[in-house]
Amino acid sequence: MLRRTAFAVATSAVLSLAALSAAPAVAYTDTFPLMPLPVTDPEGADHLTVTVSGVGGGKDGTFELDCHPAGGSHPDARAACEQLDRNTSWGKSPFTSARHGELCTMQYGGPATAHVTGTWAGRPVDATYKRSNGCEIARWDALVPVLPGLGA
Repeated sequence: MLRRTAFAVATSAVLSLAALSAAPAVAYTDTFPLMPLPVTDPEGADHLTVTVSGVGGGKDGTFELDCHPAGGSHPDARAACEQLDRNTSWGKSPFTSARHGELCTMQYGGPATAHVTGTWAGRPVDATYKRSNGCEIARWDALVPVLPGLGA
C-alpha cells in the first residue's frame, strides 16, 4: 500500500512538471523578463558622427557613419560598421572609456583627437578619444577603422 501511494505521488509530480514545461515560454518571459530589453532608436538606425583632428594627411574632418546598412560620408563605412559589430556585445560597448585608476604606460601617441556622437545599438554615444597614454592609444586603435589608423 505504501509503495502504491509513493508511486502515485511521484507520478503526479512528474506529470505536473511535464505540464509546466509544455506551457508557452512567452507567457513566462512576458510576465517575468529574464533580462532588460535593449533601447531602440525610433528610426531603427545606427548613426554616428565622427569628428577627427590633429591626424593630418587628409584624415581630419567630420564624417557621418550609418550602419545597417553601411553608408554616410565616412571613408570606409562598411569596414567601420563591421568593426563596431565585432566589438559590441551584451553589456560591453565599443565606446567605453578607459577605467579610472587603470595603470597606463607613459607614452605619447601624438596630438590626434576624436569625438564620436550619435546612436549605436539603440544607445546614445558621446565618446572622446585622444592618444595621451598607452590606455588611450589602445582605446583609439581598437576603434580603427571608425577612427583613422595612425600606425606605420
